[in-house]
Amino acid sequence: MRVLILIASFAAVAAAQAPAASTIRKEQLKADLFFLASDALQGRLTGTREYAISAEWVASRFERMGLKPVTGSSFRLPFTLYISRLENGNALTVPVAGGGARSGRVGEDYYPLIFSANADASGPVVFAGYGIVAPEHQWNDYRDVDAKGRIVLALTGEPGADDPKSPFDGLVTSEHSNLLRKALHAQEQGAAGILFVTGRDPKRAAARFAAGARGYWPETPPRIERYTLATMADRLHIPAAEISPGLANLLLGGDLAGAAEAAERGEGQRLTQGQPVALKARVRRIPYEDHNVAGMIEGADPKLKDEAVLITSHYDHNGAEGSQIFNGADDNGSATVGVIAIAEAYIEAARSGKRPKRTVIFTSWGSEERCCGPLLGSWAWTETPAWPLEKTAAVLNMDMIGRREEVPVNAGSRFNGLQPQTAESNANSVNLIGSSYSPALAAAAREANKDIDLLLRFRYDNNRSNLLRRSDQWPFLQRGVPALFVHTGLHPDYHTVNDRPERIDYDKMERILKMVYQLSWNLANQDGRPAMASPRVIPDPD
Repeated sequence: MRVLILIASFAAVAAAQAPAASTIRKEQLKADLFFLASDALQGRLTGTREYAISAEWVASRFERMGLKPVTGSSFRLPFTLYISRLENGNALTVPVAGGGARSGRVGEDYYPLIFSANADASGPVVFAGYGIVAPEHQWNDYRDVDAKGRIVLALTGEPGADDPKSPFDGLVTSEHSNLLRKALHAQEQGAAGILFVTGRDPKRAAARFAAGARGYWPETPPRIERYTLATMADRLHIPAAEISPGLANLLLGGDLAGAAEAAERGEGQRLTQGQPVALKARVRRIPYEDHNVAGMIEGADPKLKDEAVLITSHYDHNGAEGSQIFNGADDNGSATVGVIAIAEAYIEAARSGKRPKRTVIFTSWGSEERCCGPLLGSWAWTETPAWPLEKTAAVLNMDMIGRREEVPVNAGSRFNGLQPQTAESNANSVNLIGSSYSPALAAAAREANKDIDLLLRFRYDNNRSNLLRRSDQWPFLQRGVPALFVHTGLHPDYHTVNDRPERIDYDKMERILKMVYQLSWNLANQDGRPAMASPRVIPDPD
């Protein structure tokens, strides 16, 4: 009933048209995007000179139009990432039946994970199921497990991964499957170290482990580096590694399949006998200073200005390889120039004496694309917020807003879980993902769209494509902040060299930005805030 009341109040208040919407023009969007997605910026890969230029360009636009920094005096908000390198001295020793021990081989039997602490551990093994602690789902794999001083063995993934009615996020891989978070849970339980193994489909898992282990620590650093967010990695002080299914079978007395079945029921506590397992992880962390870019227009209401609506995008992409440039026009140059255009509309409105009641923050995140895991800039914000999360009314995240969703028949793994569909069928459509977390926010979006008449599609919240967690609204949803992902959909040019600015639908992009501007204006001026659904109902898969 509370949600229904909020929805009704939104519909009543949202009639006023957002001022200065006419300043959002396709001609300016096109001019900006032809710069940001130009060959000269070489695909804006994290760690490159062109990536830094892109951040500076967004920051300079914010400063020139008259936004204020969110904190301090700079529009660039630093956060630290780690690049990891495997050092000498890694070792894993496991007991074998009848006494004695076996030494594991890096890249064949096991490999330290990139977020592992540089540490040693020794102790008996305890099986802790999936290693998940999720009180909101009444799930705790350590409920009957004594991990203190032991080496935890945990499965990768999560229970019910193929079940659309999974208690976690349906078909979407939930945050509880994150290996670093599992390692931190083990550490909180007093574990000396943690080993991970894939327990589903043993034959397939063994083949995948062999292929993955060979490439996990390449001799030559890759073109696209893997990163870990320092604020999270710094909390981990125990060694962490992934082991082969064969080695896990050895530790579990030949019953990895049985252990995996028990884990689905939330059962753990299987101890090995004999001498302890010994694990040494030698991983060097190299710090890299990255940046989010953020500016704001302060709210006019003396009380409500302490609350904020965030309008966000990410400015990074996948760089270049020789003459092959991944321009990233749709992903995500389109939304980055869109954030700038909406900010300029707010500034123009303020010049005419019309400012929002709440503060509105405009943010372009760094390193959204980067492993491991992705969304590093937005996770950095939620780890150390530049604006309090409890005073964040809503987040409107835009990612790929310049094309028409197109999924060819037999499109391949990049389109996993998506039904075949033509670009023509999506000429007027835009996906609003994350609406199941806040029906009130979805209702506000419908109200904002009344005069723009886009086809709003509330889908993919329960879809094995994982689109729900593949952009920067995800960290905010995990922290209880209402957030929507505005997304025109994947297409054959996604993450290819053909994602270029001349292929963008600028007319449609302009209309989407006017809808997002109207939605943000309504949210910034209403007396109430959209509520998170409690309890959240996971929708049927699409």
